[in-house]
Amino acid sequence: MDIALYQPDQPPNTGTLLRLGACMNIPVHVIEPCGFPFSRRALKRYAMDYADHVKLHHHMDWQSFELWRETNKRRLILLTTASETAYSDFKFRDDDILLVGSESTGAPETVHNAADARLTVPMAAEVRSLNVAVSMAMVLGEALRQCDGWPK
Repeated sequence: MDIALYQPDQPPNTGTLLRLGACMNIPVHVIEPCGFPFSRRALKRYAMDYADHVKLHHHMDWQSFELWRETNKRRLILLTTASETAYSDFKFRDDDILLVGSESTGAPETVHNAADARLTVPMAAEVRSLNVAVSMAMVLGEALRQCDGWPK
């Protein structure tokens, strides 16, 4: 299982998701352009000492990521508020890629159309959305539970 960030624009969330990847032994894909400088030096600042423990795939654009995904025959699961399917009702596979969109704009229609499945985290109707890192942690936890994919 992998996690992916589509054009992230908040360095703290990116750092949190890189830390999540390191702690769960899950590869992380960052898909440019980012809303902040993304370099080795910046990575150390955002992810602290966890940067050395995460397997990072850095894609310069959506097309590069899609080429990697198609070459590796991986299923793409988009976490979005624009879905009626709760993540807890979904059957995950151990080779899924869980993707979150940009914090400020989400994922565009092209990303929605490319996804093999679109899932949401059920929440109170009067609120807009959860933080992308919180959402990813919840969904990744369920996916790892279903696939018995916890780090050994």
